[in-house]
Parts: sequence; C-alpha cells; structure tokens
Amino acid sequence: MHRIPFSCLHPVLLGVLLALTGAGALSADSTVSKPAGAGRTENITSLNIGDNAWEQPGGALPSLGGGSYRLDHWQGKVVLLNFWASWCSPCQYEIPGLVRLQQRHAAQGLQVVGVGVDKSRPLSNVSRSLGINYPVLVAGEAVGSQLLRHWGDSSQTLPYNVVIGKDGTIHYAGVGQFDEEMFDTYVTPLLAQP
Repeated sequence: MHRIPFSCLHPVLLGVLLALTGAGALSADSTVSKPAGAGRTENITSLNIGDNAWEQPGGALPSLGGGSYRLDHWQGKVVLLNFWASWCSPCQYEIPGLVRLQQRHAAQGLQVVGVGVDKSRPLSNVSRSLGINYPVLVAGEAVGSQLLRHWGDSSQTLPYNVVIGKDGTIHYAGVGQFDEEMFDTYVTPLLAQP
C-alpha cells in the first residue's frame, strides 16, 4: 500500500475539503475499530460512527464524468464511499468487485462513489480500463490526503471505505479492500431499510 505525502493546503483547497466531508463529522476523541472479520484491527481516530455525512458546508468536487458534486447529491441512497488512486494495486484489485456491487444493487438504492486521490488523467485511464460504472470524484493528492484524515484514515492508507446510510448516518469506516462479506454485514441491512 502507498502512503500519500502530506502537504499543506491553501485555504481555497481547505474549503473544497470541508465541502465534501462536512465539518461536523469529526470528533478528536473518537475512534473506530476496524472489525476483526476484516483481517486486522486498527484504531482510526477523527471519525464518529453515527455522525451525519449530509450535514456539510457548501462546495463540490469535480467528477471524471463531468460536473461537480457534493456528497449529499446521493442523499436517500446507501453510499459506499471508496477512496482510491491509480497507483494503488489493492485499489485496482478491489474495483471490479465494486463495479459488480453497483450493477447488482443500484436498483435497491446503492450508490458507490469513488474519490480519486490522484490526478484526473491516470484516474480516467484506470476508470476506463476497469469499466467503472459509478461516479469518481477527483480530489487530487493534497485534498485527498486531507479528506482521508478527515474521514478517519490517519494512516493515509488506500483503499479506504466508508458506508453511509440513506439518512446520512455513517455506519462503517475502514482501511483495506471492501469485499462481499463486508457488503453483506454493513450494506445489505441498510438497503433493506425504507
């Protein structure tokens, strides 16, 4: 896995960071443990399970498909937020499974949303070659690094996934590939909710 170099953000980029993630979604004292069934347990600081992801200030990130989106664009759907990069082999291994999940469960209300922690051209090349069928927002390395920290990935390790319920409640956040077993545990019950 690749670590993203930390760099300082210009205030304008910080505004974009806050636009996607929401300022109220964090608590410095909180920790989230990765479930034991996911392979390894890590304490991740700066994220509260149960916080509302839709409660965020304005702004948006550009999409590979055109336009710009805020996370609350998908309000009312179960969102699997997947942070990845073109140079991340585990990310590329994970993506075909996410493509299948989006294809199978879109009608039930699933929306996979990729957040590319990379430049747009390499993200576009990987997206095209792997047949990504869901939106990919382009954060770039600097903003992406801040987003990862904000969502609780203090190790800056990819892939990183967050599950958000239809009402915006954050139900899961963890480092590593999101597989079918994790989908059944964290997403399937949310899809069944009204």
